Amino acid sequence: QVQLVESGGGLVQAGGSLTLSCAASGSIFSFNVMDWYRQTLGKPRELVAAITRYGITNYADSVKGRFTISRDNAKNTVYLQMTSLQPEGTAVYYCRAGARDGLDYWGKGTLVFVSS
Repeated sequence: QVQLVESGGGLVQAGGSLTLSCAASGSIFSFNVMDWYRQTLGKPRELVAAITRYGITNYADSVKGRFTISRDNAKNTVYLQMTSLQPEGTAVYYCRAGARDGLDYWGKGTLVFVSS
């Protein structure tokens, strides 16, 4: 059973930075893609950033130029560096792993609160 554990969330002032981590219980290279999603109350979960097993990245338009997704295969960890955070970035951030067999695995999320 794959387990994903997010960490690094917290309270930050507008304009500040945070780096989220997603630690997997197994080799992340076995996954086709790993993503960061976020969700606020009453809204659907939205894709923030994705990285394939070969390092190809993709970002939501709202975070391009401010967020960076990266992976460390040796540590089985995916990161999301977030800069110039704004209050609309307040959300629970989730890590997802897309396996080759089509299954998805999700972490429990980490809360990011951006104060104005």
